[in-house]
Amino acid sequence: MPDTPAVEQPLIQWTVSFLRPYRVRVTLLAALLLLEIGLGALQPWPLKVVVDNVLQGRSFPEPIARWLAVVTGGRPLVLLIIVVVTGVLLQLTKEFVSMFGTQIQVDTGQRMVYDLRGRLFQHLQALALHHHIATSTGDAVYRIDVDAYSIENLVMSGLFPLASSVVTLLVMFVILLKLDVTVALLSLTVVPFLYLCLRYYMTTLVTRTERVKELESKLLERTFEVFAAMRLVKSFAREPYETERFVKMGNHVMRARIDITWQESLFSVVVTTTIGILGTALVLMVGGMHVLQGRMTIGELLIVIAYLGAVYDPLSSIAHTTGRLQGAIAGAKRVRAMFAKLPEIADAPGAIDADAVKGEIRFEEVGFSYPDGTKVLHDITFGAKPGEMVALVGLTGAGKTTLASLIPRLYDATEGRVLVDGVDVRQYRVRSLREKIGIVLQDPVLLSGTIADNLRYGRLDATPAEIEEAARAAHAHEFISHLGKGYDTEIAEAGGGLSGGERQRLSVARAILKNAPILILDEPTSSLDAISEEIVFAALQRLRARRTTIVIAHRLSTVRNADRILVLDGGRIASQGRHEDLLKTSRLYRRMCARLSVGRSLDDPESVDELIQAVK
Repeated sequence: MPDTPAVEQPLIQWTVSFLRPYRVRVTLLAALLLLEIGLGALQPWPLKVVVDNVLQGRSFPEPIARWLAVVTGGRPLVLLIIVVVTGVLLQLTKEFVSMFGTQIQVDTGQRMVYDLRGRLFQHLQALALHHHIATSTGDAVYRIDVDAYSIENLVMSGLFPLASSVVTLLVMFVILLKLDVTVALLSLTVVPFLYLCLRYYMTTLVTRTERVKELESKLLERTFEVFAAMRLVKSFAREPYETERFVKMGNHVMRARIDITWQESLFSVVVTTTIGILGTALVLMVGGMHVLQGRMTIGELLIVIAYLGAVYDPLSSIAHTTGRLQGAIAGAKRVRAMFAKLPEIADAPGAIDADAVKGEIRFEEVGFSYPDGTKVLHDITFGAKPGEMVALVGLTGAGKTTLASLIPRLYDATEGRVLVDGVDVRQYRVRSLREKIGIVLQDPVLLSGTIADNLRYGRLDATPAEIEEAARAAHAHEFISHLGKGYDTEIAEAGGGLSGGERQRLSVARAILKNAPILILDEPTSSLDAISEEIVFAALQRLRARRTTIVIAHRLSTVRNADRILVLDGGRIASQGRHEDLLKTSRLYRRMCARLSVGRSLDDPESVDELIQAVK
């Protein structure tokens, strides 16, 4: 596949660059197209021979006449059979060549599409997490599923037919010049008009086609959004409301598409009328006059008409597919614009592997701002060693998740340094660093496939025995063994059919299987009931052993045993220490603990001792 195209490249040059891996196929396709054009140039001649030489008795030039006299014995019927058979063989050969050419064209086009889809999928994955948060999933799917076909449509349905038409035009024009100069020149009168029409419509339609593709992408986004929130939709009985919104948006997209189709049809009628009717009528009238004057035979006129069809049909076909080409151009622009977005994080020159990482973490005066300038973290400094657990607590929006995201470089610090084993994380290869970090999310993400497949996502080369061992450690083996097919049980999208506790235990087992020295727990028990929380918490206790653990938590049961608790407020560390110490020194922490433990705010508790006893 070609290197990532530069957005500065002209669109056609960028598009053609995708043909490089298929030079052999393209060369073969070009040869077949030339052969097809040559056979097409020969195809009308048997008809000329039948009309002029067989039916009207015109003599052949020497030495062809002498050779045919020997072969046919001077019998016209034999000559007729030979000419007709030759014409049939020419036509059959042309059809077989066309069939093979079409097969190679479709094969190459499909390979280009799926190569582009692979590169686009890879590139989208490499984009910053902030991009995926700000951009809908539906837009990404539309670009991969629909816009990727723009390359095939531009090259195979645009450039190749255009090139074939130009070569055909040149070949037929040279032959027409040999037959009749005036008729040959008349056949070109439609070309300037066709050029002006194509230029005008390609200028006016491309913007509107891009708008239609944007609307179609928005419609797909709406579909994804509704089905992803189906629990909410059903809970509020909003099916009619969502249907009304979908239909309203769909009608808007439909009208925009119909308007463009109407313009395309009008353009097609204008071009077809000019080329197919007026052009042919003009040539036929002048050619007929030349036949009456004896300057041209009837057979030669038939050849002229056949050649006009061979020239005008491909040009008319391009005119008919102008709308599709506009869509292809719009899609190619959208794909190229996506490739122009820089990946989230590139490996630094001389980046090193994280194979020997033990897991010591250090934040040194770290600050972070989003691309829009919003500053989230200010002057964060703390450390954590293997075997320690550091808990991050704070009100919503305090920056807890952002802080934890700096360790696996989901974001890069904009100020200060994040160190792992004394090395700035920006000096590690991104993929190598992330292999050394296990993450358990608040909402466990499960993919379609078997339970074993989901657990193996933590370590792709894990054996069935290792998978079972991890499941046992996460207290997940018991419920898995009661399923119909055990570890080979297929689970629905997002883990449908499993309880929240079961999904979370699978997530913990996946992290155990990964066996990474750094563990990040993002509120892993906040959405579970007390019994499920107890089971998952026991699994987490095993998981954090000998690992550096960063936990984001709101529940006291998760943080009370932490070696250090960081209380974040407004993106800063307001205070830090152990649970008992913070109850005495941090007013914010006392308020949070009081709310979580006794369900009431204690801005001014009667005594710290009372609060300590309440939350112990």
